[in-house]
Amino acid sequence: MQPIATTSDLAAVCGRMAAQPFVTVDTEFLRETTYYPLLCVAQIASAEEACVIDALAPGIDLAPFYALMANEKVMKVFHAARQDIEIVWHAAKLIPRPIFDTQVAAMVLGYGDSISYDQLVQRITGDTLDKSHRFTDWTHRPLSEAQLRYAISDVTHLRDVYHALVDDLERRGRVDWVQDEMRVLTSPETYRLDPESAWQRLKTRVRKPKELAVLIEVAAWREREAQSRDVPRARVLKDDVIGDIAVQAPTTIEKLKSLRSLPKGFERSRWGEAIIAAVKRGLERDPKTLPIQTRIPPAPNGAATVELLKVLLRMISERHHVAAKVIATVEDLERIAADDNANVQALRGWRRELFGEKALALKRGKLALAIERGRVATIERD
Repeated sequence: MQPIATTSDLAAVCGRMAAQPFVTVDTEFLRETTYYPLLCVAQIASAEEACVIDALAPGIDLAPFYALMANEKVMKVFHAARQDIEIVWHAAKLIPRPIFDTQVAAMVLGYGDSISYDQLVQRITGDTLDKSHRFTDWTHRPLSEAQLRYAISDVTHLRDVYHALVDDLERRGRVDWVQDEMRVLTSPETYRLDPESAWQRLKTRVRKPKELAVLIEVAAWREREAQSRDVPRARVLKDDVIGDIAVQAPTTIEKLKSLRSLPKGFERSRWGEAIIAAVKRGLERDPKTLPIQTRIPPAPNGAATVELLKVLLRMISERHHVAAKVIATVEDLERIAADDNANVQALRGWRRELFGEKALALKRGKLALAIERGRVATIERD
């Protein structure tokens, strides 16, 4: 087996696949040492053929591959699509459409939360995949025969998984449920890396407006620095250090140096002054310009209500064979406990019909939970 290593060969295979109703897609990439993922290998398969594309081959132009990803007449099938789509978005500024994510479909069909590809293949086809090359170095050339076999198996088995899941979705009337999730995965907003929003990914103990302002500015500085240098965020500054800076708000190099979480000598680097400048921008910021932190106000008996909602969610998840994670998150439950009109997915569309209405009825005392024959059951109350 030889990988595709020329633009002409790539154009030929993508031309043939453009005539097919669907293609399965996977990528192998490296991002341990970079901010942006480096595409090393791409695999695609139709019902008739499968191939491995050497994305690092000298002189190769991946435009035919990206054109296939943009071809709206061809369904693109992924498993856990987000990172693969992120790669295409960064490299070609396009979102593959239409798409089908087998991991999402599997959750909708009750295979569990975020089932892995090899587990899904085993459960649907009975085949056991060789995952020994999962952490291989995909930048090394030439690619070995074993690497190529591993790569191609990720898209050939995906064809059988796709067919099985689509048949099951149609049989159970849940095709629309998956399409709802695909709209999120194909939204450019999902992949835009806005430095001003970088603080939202951090888990910190900031509480005061000034702390939040400093957090926003320092996190934005780190994001821009990581992007410009194309290095991982943690290579610039670790999350816990940003949290400390937000709380302590050092405005001089000497105060920055006193932070125990900061690497020794960091304050003397060219980034020390940049951090101090970011802190000062945060401290000078008008609190009225700060985003409203979406803290959930405590509801009467809120903790107990959330626990009851968790039991209800688990019961409905098991009864209807849908992963609980795809119906509602813990944050959804907390918001529902505090507000009957909470703006959460669990109170919209099919989720409301399946779970949301029952959750509200439970809150209002119109629904009770009981144990019947060893299983949790609901009882309607007048």
